[in-house]
Amino acid sequence: MQYGAQVRAAAVYLTQYQQLPVGRTAQALTDLFGLRVSTSTVQHSIDQAAHLLAPAVEQISQALHKQPVVHFDESSMRVGRTPHWLHTASTRTLIWYGAHHKRGREALDSFGILPGFTGIAVHDGWRPYAYYDCEHALCNAHHLRELVFVLESTGQAWAQQMIDLLCQAKRESELSLVAGNTALSPSRQRYYARRSRALIALGDRLNPQQARESRRKERRGKIRQSFAYNLLRRLHTQTRQVWRFIADHRVPFDNNLAERDIRMPKLKQKISGCFRSVCGMEAFCTIRSYLATLRKQNRSLIDALTLSFAGLVVSPLPAAE
Repeated sequence: MQYGAQVRAAAVYLTQYQQLPVGRTAQALTDLFGLRVSTSTVQHSIDQAAHLLAPAVEQISQALHKQPVVHFDESSMRVGRTPHWLHTASTRTLIWYGAHHKRGREALDSFGILPGFTGIAVHDGWRPYAYYDCEHALCNAHHLRELVFVLESTGQAWAQQMIDLLCQAKRESELSLVAGNTALSPSRQRYYARRSRALIALGDRLNPQQARESRRKERRGKIRQSFAYNLLRRLHTQTRQVWRFIADHRVPFDNNLAERDIRMPKLKQKISGCFRSVCGMEAFCTIRSYLATLRKQNRSLIDALTLSFAGLVVSPLPAAE
């Protein structure tokens, strides 16, 4: 039996966006439409949608490459028993997902978004991102969590003061943005830079660098430093990336946008289990990129999928792109 574009669109929507397993999707189609749809039909619809939507997802990738600010994140996924990585790049109107067996620079290079990117990359400070010659902004939600850990584990007052300083700057930046400004005034930026340096200096006195033990014969390798020391080094050496949100209001305080975008695909692993093949994960990334982008723009997913199966793939780019 051959099924129309609407039935196939519903199958793809339920599996790739609502993240139902293939078997439950076939049952849902039977319950909803009275059609005895086999699991192989559902899988064929997924494969066909991935093929049809691939050019549109390439449009998303190329558009992200030209954006002034892009959020990046990555998370582990499983293909059978093999670990893989789900990568994401997103803005408020676009999102792209990619699958790779590596987490680091090899994967980021292969996706083609960060190489040559000239905007601002917002991320959690994971080291491979720093290899790319663009401006960077670090997620301060991560810093707040780490500062809370230092405060609870050591009781050092500088950690609470740094938390208060970051939260104060966040509130002031939000009010500044609402007022139509593009950045805090130079005097306010100097104030936050001065207070941050003072708190880091206080933290450095309480968390000195650990020296190698004189009795230790082995002289190679890095010396293990405390968690607080490593955090202080990052806040000091990457101060521009930490405080970029007060100097450029296009940059948010945190990387929550990317974290939200990657959270829902992670649920698929909990709901439907791991992917059974690399092709299945790649198909999911292609279809999810297209559907999640349309959802960000408040456009109908079912209508877009139906048109795609009818031979007309709707462009995923916003009208201004």
